Amino acid sequence: MRRIVPLALMLPLFACAPPPPVTTLPSDMVQGAGDPTRAAIISSAYVFGEPDSIAGRPDLGANAVAQVEHLATVIPYGPRWVQFAPQVGQELMDARQELRAALGIAPDAPPQAVVDALTAASRAWRSGDHGSAEQALRAPLFRNGHDTLLLLADLPPLPRTRTATSLANLEMNWMDHDGRDNQGGGDGGKD
Repeated sequence: MRRIVPLALMLPLFACAPPPPVTTLPSDMVQGAGDPTRAAIISSAYVFGEPDSIAGRPDLGANAVAQVEHLATVIPYGPRWVQFAPQVGQELMDARQELRAALGIAPDAPPQAVVDALTAASRAWRSGDHGSAEQALRAPLFRNGHDTLLLLADLPPLPRTRTATSLANLEMNWMDHDGRDNQGGGDGGKD
């Protein structure tokens, strides 16, 4: 009985722990996609696997970075993604650190604030308002909006991010394939 009492007294401490950060992506970032997180996995894997595909387009770079910010909060903690291998979530959190260091984003910035700022910058750039795009990436979240836009237009080498987004895409494809086989759907297991 003595062991139960201390454990029972500790339960409120566990219940008071702050929840992990969670982000949402704005609907216009993933237009036409039924699932914003799945779209972010596919899109970010493509962009960071082929960074030249968005050269000169800081708006697309901003979207890709916002997607990794989102994935680094949703994949490790979201109940929907519990089947993902734990190392995928850790790789995405490491990718977020790599991106933040490379792009001048404060390491302790709240993820949703970063997603919102990058999204605002992307929208402003697409509308031709480059000054507002730069202003969206201001302190204290960003070291220098102008420099960040230049980097988003010509992404530096980001090996951790490339690996993490590729792993997330592979894991999602594996889950889709495994789920189809386990449910008796698909082509009966023929590949």
